[in-house]
Amino acid sequence: MSIINRLDQVFKENKITNRAIAQYIKRSEGTVSKWRNNKRQPSINELNKIAELLRIDVRNLLNKSDWSQSKAPTYLEFKKSLKKS
Repeated sequence: MSIINRLDQVFKENKITNRAIAQYIKRSEGTVSKWRNNKRQPSINELNKIAELLRIDVRNLLNKSDWSQSKAPTYLEFKKSLKKS
């Protein structure tokens, strides 16, 4: 399974450069590049600043939240399966 880098996707969708993000949150372009390439992860505070700049929910920087096609059990389904065990 390949890991999808949501930060890279969101930056591409918003046509935002590493330089712009780096300047806004006062980090180096190299640091932002490492985030985009899954070499490092931003802190919660850095994610919040990026979300604020882009005017998006911080959760969208981590993972898309459309679970309508998910094959994972819901909480209630999972809870029922525990009772059967």
